[in-house]
Amino acid sequence: MTDPKNPYEAMFAQYQDMAKAFNPALESFTPKGFEALWPTMPKDVMEMFFGNTMNKGGLDAKTRLLLTLGALTMLGAQADAQIRLTVRHLLETGATKQEIVETIGQMSMFAGIPATTRAMDLVQEVLAEQEGNDT
Repeated sequence: MTDPKNPYEAMFAQYQDMAKAFNPALESFTPKGFEALWPTMPKDVMEMFFGNTMNKGGLDAKTRLLLTLGALTMLGAQADAQIRLTVRHLLETGATKQEIVETIGQMSMFAGIPATTRAMDLVQEVLAEQEGNDT
């Protein structure tokens, strides 16, 4: 491949042009802005979607979200917004910082140090953000 331009940048630019054609206000849209639209769901809503409604007597929302966090770590912790959102939801379900950190730590042997470190960095961002909101 001799084209020095990143094909993903070109694709993202095309999507931005298309979005501007639909709505000029989307010109300044970023994926981080999308994350802010619904930063967390109430625990009752999570239980409805991820817990008891779908599978009575099965895994609760917190356990499902801990598994999700482990899976996102295993995938290389590349999905920043999804990891941050999952951590926010975990805190909403009552998960402790220790449970969140242990979930990522458990993946370190399988996901590798770079993925684990990246996931921990994202968790620290959310926890710092939460502590800032609590004061």
